[in-house]
Amino acid sequence: MTTLLLIEDHAPLRKNLRDILTLEGYRVLEAATGPDGLRAAREQRPDLVVCDIMLPGCDGLEILAALRSDAATRALPFIFLTAKGEPPDIRAGMNLGADDYLPKPVTRPDLLAAIRTRLTRAAQQRPGALDFSSAAPLEKLGITPREAEVLLWMAQGKANHDIATILGCTHATVKKHTIHIFEKLSVESRGAAMLIAIEVLSSS
Repeated sequence: MTTLLLIEDHAPLRKNLRDILTLEGYRVLEAATGPDGLRAAREQRPDLVVCDIMLPGCDGLEILAALRSDAATRALPFIFLTAKGEPPDIRAGMNLGADDYLPKPVTRPDLLAAIRTRLTRAAQQRPGALDFSSAAPLEKLGITPREAEVLLWMAQGKANHDIATILGCTHATVKKHTIHIFEKLSVESRGAAMLIAIEVLSSS
């Protein structure tokens, strides 16, 4: 059975999320504080973590940094739950290596879709097959470093508004970079650009 760790200090929300995930057949571990969540992630070794950013004891960013610094938990899929108005925290989390973020209040379909996507990617990803830690390999496609960053997040399934939040720029700026990427790669669709990016990342 797939095990998920839910780190959330708001008890009603944590219960609601636990019930949703349990009904979907997941085994759910719970933690209400940062230290308890970090301890559970290290000791219980869940298949994926869903974590609030603002937590007592230590916040979600500290938890993620600790997990990513440990070889045993470095590849653990990690999804942030965020309150509205936290774009700096979202950017910081994605830069630390978070796999996704979901704004509160999160809908059931969005929660389940994000979890399934990350679990599927973790299951399919062979060691060394794909490395999303750096956009540098994508620059060999003849695009600028900033365009490479946009393409890197595009290859991970992020929409333009998500990329804008992660990179700390406007939606219009990301759209302009996307147009340039399409032109330079001689493609007409987002899917085609993503396939080229994944091919490059797979061989890097």
